[in-house]
Amino acid sequence: MANYNRVILAGNLTRDPQLRYTPNQVAVCDFGLAINRQWSGADGQKKEEVCFVDCTVWSRQAETAAKYLTKGAPLLVEGRLTYRTWDGPDGKKRSKLEVTVERFQFLGKPSGQRAAPTQDAQRQEKAGAENQTAAAPEYEYNQDVGEDTIPF
Repeated sequence: MANYNRVILAGNLTRDPQLRYTPNQVAVCDFGLAINRQWSGADGQKKEEVCFVDCTVWSRQAETAAKYLTKGAPLLVEGRLTYRTWDGPDGKKRSKLEVTVERFQFLGKPSGQRAAPTQDAQRQEKAGAENQTAAAPEYEYNQDVGEDTIPF
């Protein structure tokens, strides 16, 4: 039997990311994600439910998440489900299903916050700095198309 464990979620952070390091100095960042679902019930009333999911991201991505994300930030995450168990302070076994994030994408920025620069924006900045004197060529487009120019 084949196995497949993949999760893709889009939501908003429920708290600021918490960055920590393992004894081997590997970065680990934990945050919560709230995913809203809205629908109309059989009676026509609008209903809403919220699903809260704990997420963990590792290594360099963990440092990036901690640096740029804040509570309320919209985020798309892709990863896998992980089931963790541990002994609680009262001696009882505890367990939790969480998402181990393999990739994430900033979806926007909350008002008053600075969003992380995208790779495209960084590339455009660099290209703009190198070609400050080169002006973009201007093209004149003719919207008039005759029947004889259409190939079909």
